[in-house]
Amino acid sequence: MNTEALLARLRDELAEGGLRGSFLVRDLGSGREIGIEPDLEFATASLVKVPLVAVTQDRIRRGELDGAQQVEVQPGRAENAGPTGLARFRHPARVALDDLMYLASAISDSAAADALFALTSPAEVARTVREWGITGISVRHSLSELNDTPLERFDATEAHLAHSLAIGAVTEGRGHPVRQLDVSRASSGSARAFADLLTALWTPSKIDPDTSARVRQLMGENLLRQRLAPDFASDSAKWSSKTGTLVNLRHEIGVVEHSDGQAFAVAALTESRVPAAIQPEAEILMARVARALRDHLRARG
Repeated sequence: MNTEALLARLRDELAEGGLRGSFLVRDLGSGREIGIEPDLEFATASLVKVPLVAVTQDRIRRGELDGAQQVEVQPGRAENAGPTGLARFRHPARVALDDLMYLASAISDSAAADALFALTSPAEVARTVREWGITGISVRHSLSELNDTPLERFDATEAHLAHSLAIGAVTEGRGHPVRQLDVSRASSGSARAFADLLTALWTPSKIDPDTSARVRQLMGENLLRQRLAPDFASDSAKWSSKTGTLVNLRHEIGVVEHSDGQAFAVAALTESRVPAAIQPEAEILMARVARALRDHLRARG
């Protein structure tokens, strides 16, 4: 199948499944790429933890921070199924910076990420990423704000109403009355921007090699593997990634490294038009689209 026919088929599949997405797959060896609306911006939710961890690690490398430094984290008051990790602790805990980075990456622990943001502000993370030559990724707020939207006011039995509000209120310019979903006010980015970040972490770039190596290791230890991992991880391929989820947004970025030496950056950012909180079929569809793009690029390479 030629490229245009494939892209038309995949766009139809996304539309039928109630998804709109920004997808990009890039061959890290040749630089060749294929995508669907790769420059479409989304609020990025927990994807922001990748630049946060990268900048934190670089500050440790430069001696500005100490990875062994203990940070006291107060117990959270999580009352819903969203937060994981430290937010569910009942007692104060002292955690080293190195371990906070692991928790933020491996289980998407937002309380751990906010402990890191307390030491390196969103503005500093954004500035450093720009200095690395990566544009298109904004970092505007802490992770705690993601659990403090008007949508949290709905009872669990009314999740469909929260999703209907999120779906129906978005504007053509990607604005939204809920600031965490508004690309001009929330941390945001596109598939291309995050593919650029992955490229900089996996190939020689302005990012220090030791910093990149640590971030690759952390992304390889990600335990949230229900989304794209089933279509990319295998005995002959390593999948390193980070997910991001907020209301009707489901994202994942990662790199698949094949045993033959080929490696591909994969970025899939999506929003659903289906008013339901649990949508395993959306996870399956976005993975199938990303896999089809990778397969096409790999076959033509």
